This record gives sequence, structure tokens and C-alpha cells, in this order.
Amino acid sequence: MGSQKSQVKLTEAQGLVRGNYVKKAKQTDKDELRAKYRRSDFPKGFVRGKYAERLRESSNVVVLEPEVARAFPNQEAVNSALLSLIQIAARHSAKRAKKRRAG
Repeated sequence: MGSQKSQVKLTEAQGLVRGNYVKKAKQTDKDELRAKYRRSDFPKGFVRGKYAERLRESSNVVVLEPEVARAFPNQEAVNSALLSLIQIAARHSAKRAKKRRAG
């Protein structure tokens, strides 16, 4: 009796049960790439730069002048220099604020 239940479950998993026969379910895998695509596959059409604005808003890319780029071999060097500059500016700003309060 146990083997009969497992056969029924297997049969139902393979397809739709109708009477004494099984109709296989149509399986389409949406993640597969096709060999060729047609424009009719994309009813809304193609839009150039569709995500360009979103990318521009979510990223922070800076183009350096060539002489500045030569001074910094990689992004870590640029970030380190900028963080040091931020710390110096913060200290300088704090000193100026103390002088204003004292004077």
C-alpha cells in the first residue's frame, strides 16, 4: 500500500492526472537564455540608457585630473588622503570656533 501512494505522488508530480492517464505539465524555465531573440519578444521595445539616471544617483564616481591621478596609485590612497584632509579641516574649524568664543 505504501508503494502505491508513492507511485501516485510521483505521477501527480510528473503531470496532471486525468482518468487513467497522465498529461505531462508544460514546463518552461524563465531563467534560460535563448540562442536568438526577436524584437517581438520585447513588446515595450528597447530603451537606450533606461537605467542611466538610477545608476548616476546611486553611485559616486569622480573623474580626476591626470596630474592628480598620477599622485594616487589606487582608491585606497585617494580615500586615505581625503580622510586626512577632512580631519585637518575639522580640527582647523574647531580651533577657529574656540577663538571666536574666547574673543
